[in-house]
Amino acid sequence: MAGSSVIESSDTATADTQSHDFQDSSSPPPISTSFTDSSEKPKSQPHDSTPSTAGPSPHVHYALKVDTNTGRNSIGSKERRDTPTIPAPHTTRTFARSDTAAFSPIVRRLTGRVGTFKTLDDFDEFGGVRPGWQPGSEPGADWNKPDGGHASMPTLHAPCDITIVDFSEEHILIQANIKNEALESKLRQPQPRWSKCRWININGLSWDVIKALGAHKNLHKLALEDIMNTRNRTKAEWFPNHTFIVLTLQKIVRRCSPEPKTHDSDDDASRKSTKSARSRNRVSGMFRGLFKSGEPRQHPEAGDVYGGIRSQPTGFSDAPEVDGLEFRTLQHYHASPNNPRTEYMVEHSPLTAREQAVACEQVSLFITNDNTIISFFELSAADIETPITSRLMRKDTIIRQSCDASMVGQAIIDAVIDLAIPVTALYGDVIGDLELDVLTRANLDNTKKLYILITEINKMLSFINPITTLINALRDHKTDMTQDAATQKLQDPNHGVIITPMTYTYLGDVLDHSVLITESLNQLKGSAEGMIDLIFNTVTVYQNESMRQLTIVTVIFLPLTFLTGYFGQNFDIFPGIEGDVILFWEIAIPVGVVIVLLMLRETIWDYMNVLIQRRNIDKLKRHRRRNNKSKAA
Repeated sequence: MAGSSVIESSDTATADTQSHDFQDSSSPPPISTSFTDSSEKPKSQPHDSTPSTAGPSPHVHYALKVDTNTGRNSIGSKERRDTPTIPAPHTTRTFARSDTAAFSPIVRRLTGRVGTFKTLDDFDEFGGVRPGWQPGSEPGADWNKPDGGHASMPTLHAPCDITIVDFSEEHILIQANIKNEALESKLRQPQPRWSKCRWININGLSWDVIKALGAHKNLHKLALEDIMNTRNRTKAEWFPNHTFIVLTLQKIVRRCSPEPKTHDSDDDASRKSTKSARSRNRVSGMFRGLFKSGEPRQHPEAGDVYGGIRSQPTGFSDAPEVDGLEFRTLQHYHASPNNPRTEYMVEHSPLTAREQAVACEQVSLFITNDNTIISFFELSAADIETPITSRLMRKDTIIRQSCDASMVGQAIIDAVIDLAIPVTALYGDVIGDLELDVLTRANLDNTKKLYILITEINKMLSFINPITTLINALRDHKTDMTQDAATQKLQDPNHGVIITPMTYTYLGDVLDHSVLITESLNQLKGSAEGMIDLIFNTVTVYQNESMRQLTIVTVIFLPLTFLTGYFGQNFDIFPGIEGDVILFWEIAIPVGVVIVLLMLRETIWDYMNVLIQRRNIDKLKRHRRRNNKSKAA
């Protein structure tokens, strides 16, 4: 057998090997073994298929010594000096696992034993991994390969809406509504000479678009993989020629009803039928309707410029379906594989009664060393693109005058944070309504709603808090150059990605908004937790009050019950029961009063003390009011 190891051994097979002297077992004789390659033809010798087996005691220690000169081995402990060694025929056999089993000190599992456990090979049923993922697989998505280096990964394809904006202080060029197949030709076209900054905004995730941009800007394959994996954490990673940023966008959306609306001309029966049908649909399939995006995407020139917090077009409009895609609610985003739990949380959320929800999606940004920024959105690119392009079209705005890709990135992060401000206000409104319900009529149903709100607020905090860390990380990478010097080097690839002093300053404003949202959410969370405690305390007080009332009634009627039983006994001669019933009350009233005073003496005493204290407090208040009136006069 070519290439396999061969053992040439000469074993001492004598009768004395069965009876060894174990007085000196600390120095066992070595085993002399020589190894040769099977490609060399051994000398013709008698082949012994059964190797010599000695029967040593379990206390015998074996040693292995390779002797390439003699080609002999001896097995056993210390042999008798007067026992001659009889050489065994020279044998040549293949080195196999079974041949070395006798020499291994490790106890091996029997081959015939049936295994209790089986290694898991399919991980698709567990959430958090991409389809076809296996442990130890090659990380990243290589744009040099058609499948990204993952043949088992399904092709990610979706129609994208791409916008390319080139601008300088004096000129601006907006190329909108670019489709997937036209992107590569657009990228091959040279950038205008007057252009100092380029912004490429993509609405949708598709591998052909990601591959084209990765090849155009030499984007790192780990970053490309993170774009397609929408379960990333908020982070900023620095590569040799670009910076990669990931964060989560939250916004308010309205749940669109799938059934047609009822016109005013319909009769009462038709309205009742439609209403009952809607109720059945709501109970059977809550939130199965799509969460639609906002108004149809329009050209930036027709958009409005928003100052401060702008109205959200995606939150409260019934737009047509966007390519069969639907938003992921706060409960669905980064959810566990337990779908029944997620659907239950969505169905019983207080936002569901308002036909509203909070939609979440991942936003990915690339800031390259040639002053280009690339942004990827899943569905909501229009919400960010419209206000920023409106600012870019005016020459007097800071973002237009700076011609800085990091300032465009600051504007995107700021818009994402601004979209979360109405979400915080919505949760404050919902918790305010629940607070009125708890204060007027506390019940356990409110605790369920409050618990769901707390889980949603916790998820919001898990998205907003890392953005605060992200902003601080970007501010820490501020360049040491002045603003004028940094502006001159923005398009120089040799200086890498530059975070200018102006970007550092305006990121501080975004940081303030992020901290404000975090503090508001923490306050709302504390209010919800306090209301849950108030509900249980109120229910406990109601139960204690019920028990107190029952106790008072029992104390009052206890002597009456006793006397009734006493007079109800059968006596031979009892003149009292033959007379008027007044005798019973003449006995029952004094006995009842005495027993009530004895049993409730502490309660009566505490009540009298409270009355006296409140009387004194009222006197002090009247005296203070008289003094205030006299001073005012």
